[in-house]
Amino acid sequence: MLGTRARTGGEGGAGVTFLQVLISGVSQGCIYALIALGFVLIYKATETVNFAQGELMMLGAFAGLALMEVAQLPFFVAAVLAIAAMAAFGVLLERVAIRPILGQPQFTIVMLTIGLGYMARGLMTMVPVYGSETHAMQAPYKGQVWNLGALVISVEQVMVIVVTVLLCGLLYLMFSKSRVGIAMQASSQNQLAAYYMGIPVQRLNGLVWGLSAAVAAIAGLLLAPWTFVHVNMGLIGLKAFPAAVVGGFGSLPGAIVGGLIIGVIESLAGLYMPEGFKDIAAYVVVLLMLVIKPNGLFGGSARKKV
Repeated sequence: MLGTRARTGGEGGAGVTFLQVLISGVSQGCIYALIALGFVLIYKATETVNFAQGELMMLGAFAGLALMEVAQLPFFVAAVLAIAAMAAFGVLLERVAIRPILGQPQFTIVMLTIGLGYMARGLMTMVPVYGSETHAMQAPYKGQVWNLGALVISVEQVMVIVVTVLLCGLLYLMFSKSRVGIAMQASSQNQLAAYYMGIPVQRLNGLVWGLSAAVAAIAGLLLAPWTFVHVNMGLIGLKAFPAAVVGGFGSLPGAIVGGLIIGVIESLAGLYMPEGFKDIAAYVVVLLMLVIKPNGLFGGSARKKV
């Protein structure tokens, strides 16, 4: 439908349609970026990849939904509590499941996180009423739009963009100004050297997993009012992983830029390309990036001496 309007609505109609799709792509890219941030945070801290990041987003959305419907809490109160609960869950997950196998081959940790993702979806499906159905999260701004001439902007999309910008600013301040953030940076550069300098590396690793889970929960709570809450919503992590690769797997700014690139290209592919190309656009971009710049847009070359 969007492609038809772009071709038949005249030059002005095509321009409005392009802007409409562009805004949608940026907001979708922000969701990818937030999940990709979780990938990068954990990779920088422990050099492991958490393939359960999308499921953490799903659990955060369900936690907020349960607090709203069971505890009858307002949306913003439920969101804050859900984010805090997911942060605590991330710390616990690192302590119980991840820390005991650190030092094992990377494939072991990858398979563990994939298994944790399947386990999270399976356990959530077993929850009566909630797990087996699709739910709508009733945020105060849900369904509201802003009309700017012929352009119609969804408030849900604006919220996604604004919260992503604010969160990126807070993360920048934390990593550049706070002692914990600077210690996390030192640990990500060289854990052994950081340990010898008195930095509690294991505790910081737990905090990174907690922070990653909290960011994933924020992504889920932003996405839920825009779409729906269901057990398979975590599969969006399969699109966020290419975003992390495109931006550079060790770069936090790269995760944001990569997410925006994937979101915009995906939306424009749905507008201008044949049906079905939108679903593979992210992976086409990744393949091109691996050919042209294997380390990603912001990734540096890493060399190891043997």
